[in-house]
Amino acid sequence: MSKLELVLENNLINQLKGLGFERAIIPDGEALIANLKLQLEKFNNTKLSDKDFEKILNRLDKGNVFERAKTLRDRFALIRENEPPEYIEFFDSENPGKNIFQVTNQITQEGTYKNRYDVTLLVNGIPLVQIELKRPGIEIKEAYNQVDRYKKHTFWSNYGLFNYVELFVISNGTKTKYFCNNPVDTMTFKQTIFWSDIDNKNTLDLESFANSFLRIENIERVISKYIVLNQTKKSLIVLRPYQIYATEKIVNKVKTGNENGYIWHTTGSGKTLTSFKTSQIVMDLPGVEKVLFVVDRKDLDVQTKLEYNNFKKGSVDSTDNTSELVFQLSDKKTPLIVTTIQKLNNAISHLRYADKLAHLKEKKVVFIFDECHRSQFGKTHKAITDFFRKGQMFGFTGTPIFAENVSKNELGKRTTKDLFGECLHKYVITDAINDKNVLKFNIEYVGRYKKKSANELDIDVDVDVEDIDKTEVFQDEGRIEKIVDYVINNHNVKTHSKEYSAIFAISSIQNLIKYYDLFQKKKEEGKHNLRIATIFTFGANETPSQEGGMLPDDALMDEGIDFSIAADPQAEYRQKHSREKLDEFMGHYNKMYSQNFSTKDSKSFQEYFDNLTLRLKAREKKGFQDKDRLDIVLVVNMMLTGFDAKMVNTLYVDKNLK
Repeated sequence: MSKLELVLENNLINQLKGLGFERAIIPDGEALIANLKLQLEKFNNTKLSDKDFEKILNRLDKGNVFERAKTLRDRFALIRENEPPEYIEFFDSENPGKNIFQVTNQITQEGTYKNRYDVTLLVNGIPLVQIELKRPGIEIKEAYNQVDRYKKHTFWSNYGLFNYVELFVISNGTKTKYFCNNPVDTMTFKQTIFWSDIDNKNTLDLESFANSFLRIENIERVISKYIVLNQTKKSLIVLRPYQIYATEKIVNKVKTGNENGYIWHTTGSGKTLTSFKTSQIVMDLPGVEKVLFVVDRKDLDVQTKLEYNNFKKGSVDSTDNTSELVFQLSDKKTPLIVTTIQKLNNAISHLRYADKLAHLKEKKVVFIFDECHRSQFGKTHKAITDFFRKGQMFGFTGTPIFAENVSKNELGKRTTKDLFGECLHKYVITDAINDKNVLKFNIEYVGRYKKKSANELDIDVDVDVEDIDKTEVFQDEGRIEKIVDYVINNHNVKTHSKEYSAIFAISSIQNLIKYYDLFQKKKEEGKHNLRIATIFTFGANETPSQEGGMLPDDALMDEGIDFSIAADPQAEYRQKHSREKLDEFMGHYNKMYSQNFSTKDSKSFQEYFDNLTLRLKAREKKGFQDKDRLDIVLVVNMMLTGFDAKMVNTLYVDKNLK
């Protein structure tokens, strides 16, 4: 160790002692185990025989990092002869101040090789935070690499106690980051996080970081509340600072009153994780009857339920229809519900549900709205606030609506502030760029639109229109075929030989059908082997203005309305055409993937959408087989916001974007 690194280490230890940590001298693994026995006795106010302690060590020495995180939060039933069980705790999440904090340094452990760790923070004798330091001028990635090496070589020795570490801190004195412990093959340097203040100003130097992040009360709250155990992936996730601040803003609002508010966090910043943790904490607060996480379109509903249950299996009771939602609202065993705004509106609007929901009118029901910039419309918002008189509403959005964005001619449009009140916390795109917390992207414009005269444009196709927004441009079949050829010729390059999938956003259902038919025709001619699918819907009386490509409105499903042919001849043609074409396209999907979906009923249609979206997400999983690959999904409005699939890397767009 260099002199500069030694000075950095000693200064940190002295600073931590000043913050309330007890100084411990623990030179090796044997001393670590001896100290653990003393601290557990003190923490549990008990006396442990050597035999008792051996039972505890055997319990602690089981499982991987994820399983040990669960052990840390559980109690161990210590069985003695002729005595009732004594429950031994390892960490107290409920009573801040009870846990015992120590700081030590230079613990040496023998494993595959001998390693000596820099600074270790022990809680009740268990190492929970490990700090690795490098001298100023050395990249902190070197400290990360050192952590990686220690995990492989020695963390498993001495009953694997260092596999209880949940947080790593790496620093060179001037730059400091933190990250979660996970299996070596799932950890990358990209997962390291800067700590910041509530205004998103990063806390870089080690001294400032220690004064803020390494305070005893902060470590207790992060470990007890803001490390999420992802049940599906068997991994730990630690929230970023802006997620913690947003959660605490909402929790404090619920604790202290009935005021609403909204969170402005940019797209891709982890709003689902933030909302999950917020919901989880809020539903346990005294006086809260229910927490409803509300999405505004069914294409988000499936994904949100899936992501919530990824964080904690069974944490969310899904709602398949309005009757089921009403049952869950009445059921005291269902504290957290994910539903759509349409089903919620149906539930409180129909007289037949009035008696079952009457008891909630004066109860504290907390609503968390996903993508609240588009989920809240005038009448629906008023219906919810009128019904739930003591309800409290919080919205999450990446794009809030401000007064300057609302046209006076847009009936019913209101600002986000009008609907939810004050902005409780902001983390905008510039913050995410500064943190390198957004995916890199590249935009490529293809096509020429040259003005030839006052009324003509040269778009490589013989079309005369006044401006490029005109429908004629988008519908021109020659132009569409050129785009199809472009996609066929370039898709492999853009998706790294089909390692990734793509979404193709199109201006209307009419055009989508043209695109799909062309792709299918060229596939049958042997010009490509891309696997293409689509999802769009039709209304009972479809008109051009309703060609939004959304899933059917829940009100139609609940009322048992068949998606039948409209009486009007023009609507009949359009309805029949789009529905029959969708059934044809679903038939291709069924043949590719051995499925049996159709538009005959809303349940089968929803199952088709679920299967399609989950197929895109399945590429993220180990063992994914190429036979399940889906290359391109053609959409109109669906899946363009709020849909998270890490193996989708390309967005083709042939529509106007606002």
